[in-house]
Amino acid sequence: MRRSRFVLAGSLFAWAWCAVAGRPVLADSALTPVGLWQTYDDKKGDLRSTVRLEVQGGELVGTIVKAFTRPGEPVPPVCDRCPGEFKDQPIEGLRFLWGLKGTGRQWDGGRVLDPEDGKVYRVKLTLSPDGQKLDVRGYIGVSMFGRTQTWKRVP
Repeated sequence: MRRSRFVLAGSLFAWAWCAVAGRPVLADSALTPVGLWQTYDDKKGDLRSTVRLEVQGGELVGTIVKAFTRPGEPVPPVCDRCPGEFKDQPIEGLRFLWGLKGTGRQWDGGRVLDPEDGKVYRVKLTLSPDGQKLDVRGYIGVSMFGRTQTWKRVP
């Protein structure tokens, strides 16, 4: 009986500590950017693609699963402005994000290819506390010189 009271008190203390610290009771490691995401144009706001993020060899990588075209764009879309090995590759199936390292909600140190302008940027990702939105910041040099897109997790 005495041992069960100790376990109960310890459990209540742990739950209270998590609440005071502003952290979810479940481990933060459950919140990662791994999964399917919908990307949106940061200027026009329209849906552009569905992408899959996954960890391979300790790095976060991203592949375009489905591309949504605008009127006048080629179907199926190809990466006609992209450099080197990406040139004229189909957008769907393209590995456009690679080399990110991190844990939980923060990932950085990688590169992202923007198929619309064909440029490769440095990138960092920040996952929202609820795990449903992902801020993707592409930049040149330092993060201050870039732009951010907010992606939404596919339910």
